Amino acid sequence: FAGRVGAADHDEHARELAAFGVDARLGADAERPTGTIVVLVGEDGARAMLTDRGANEALAAGDLPPSLLDGAALLHVSGYALFAPGPRAATLALVDAAGERGIPVSVDCASETFLRGTGFADWIEGATLCFANEAEAAILTGLTDPAAMARSLAERHPVVAIKRGAAGALLGKRGQTPFSLPAVPATVVDPTGAGDAFCAGFLARWIVGEDLEACARSALAAAALAIARPGGRPTPAPG
Repeated sequence: FAGRVGAADHDEHARELAAFGVDARLGADAERPTGTIVVLVGEDGARAMLTDRGANEALAAGDLPPSLLDGAALLHVSGYALFAPGPRAATLALVDAAGERGIPVSVDCASETFLRGTGFADWIEGATLCFANEAEAAILTGLTDPAAMARSLAERHPVVAIKRGAAGALLGKRGQTPFSLPAVPATVVDPTGAGDAFCAGFLARWIVGEDLEACARSALAAAALAIARPGGRPTPAPG
């Protein structure tokens, strides 16, 4: 994981991520604090998010050196890294470096609000995998039918996964008919992190060569685990 945090709590975040098995490469910002998000979850599971991006706004090329790609099987990009000009330039430079090395790139669109009125579709052109929820897919394609969205996105990205919450997921592959899979049953405690868990579950199978259905089933199982507990992080592994 590569990102940027406030210098004051750089070591704390590095230790916390290491406890989850994450090799964290964190830039330290001496002027801005670590970004924060307040998440309000209603009884129906709906969320409202109040965001202060903090040090994320200053993500720069120095935080994303090409050496990050050494030994990488895939580069996964959060859409949040593309919404401000500085971080976008740094992130897309790393994406270009991945392309030069033949490393596939996946992108999670991340936010319906930020997608509106931007060139996001152009920024992620060439990504091998595109993850989006229905609202994000609608903005990217201008369509309303989920299957049509998947077909349209698959014209630009070889693999597409549309996250549909309780309705499961819709999967598309260039040249093939999109198909749906149901959600894994779970009690919704907190949906925070479900989309990221979906991507992680999918990519863990995809990079070892499993087929699209197996990847999607792994994604849905990971999302079900995420929504069944409070907060956006799993329980750290023992040791």
